[in-house]
Amino acid sequence: MPATALSRALTPLVDFVYPPRCPLCGGGIAEGPGLCAACWDTLDLPGEPACMRCQLPLPAASQGSVCGTCIAHPPGHDGVTAAALYTETARQLVLRFKHGGRIGLAKLMGRLIASRLADAPRDAVLVPVPLHRVRLWMRGYNQAALLAHAISGHTGHAVMVGGLQRVRFTPKLGGLGRAQRAKTMRGAIAVKRGCAPVLAGRDVILVDDVLTSGATSEECVRVLRKAGAKSVRIACFARVPDPAAPHTGPQNETPGTDTIPGAA
Repeated sequence: MPATALSRALTPLVDFVYPPRCPLCGGGIAEGPGLCAACWDTLDLPGEPACMRCQLPLPAASQGSVCGTCIAHPPGHDGVTAAALYTETARQLVLRFKHGGRIGLAKLMGRLIASRLADAPRDAVLVPVPLHRVRLWMRGYNQAALLAHAISGHTGHAVMVGGLQRVRFTPKLGGLGRAQRAKTMRGAIAVKRGCAPVLAGRDVILVDDVLTSGATSEECVRVLRKAGAKSVRIACFARVPDPAAPHTGPQNETPGTDTIPGAA
């Protein structure tokens, strides 16, 4: 019996012995991975109106507009796709996934991201934002790579985990201004040797968990463009509605700043 068929056959038994629980409140749910109805109601989903370039929420009556940040600093990417806005519910999911070792949440978060990528080119390649080997050793996994594989399971897009690499260790970006963030990230990411020919002429979906200011992701976009990528779209689980606002995690860590600037 194929592994997938065996898994489906055993699911009812496993759920009976270990009933699925909401990863946030611990309440029972019909099946996993997922949230209970009460927690789903607190998850804020992106909507309109939003900036045509970066998809940041805009005030009412701003349909078809571009935000002030994108006007002042035009992004190098071709758009942002976020599954949720970075409010408390999304924050708790990210913290459990990224810092709490709850890697099983990748299935839920990846499914939500994939649901918003229906218009992505079929031959696009998923490239996760890389972790420096020191942070990868400390954490034990790259959350962006886990999300990329989870997305691929729903969309069928190819995944290139080693497409990008961190060639220089960088400090946390929290507390730094826009110019300082960009300076810190400059030259810290590169296309892995041998991957440029594969990326040339391809549509790329850059994957990460949280998008805040965009310093890390913009550096990723820059080197992908230099390698010849046809387009680079950012896909993340959560988008910080106001990149200028403080968002802290464990030990006052800004979420996503060690893998993205909010990567993206």
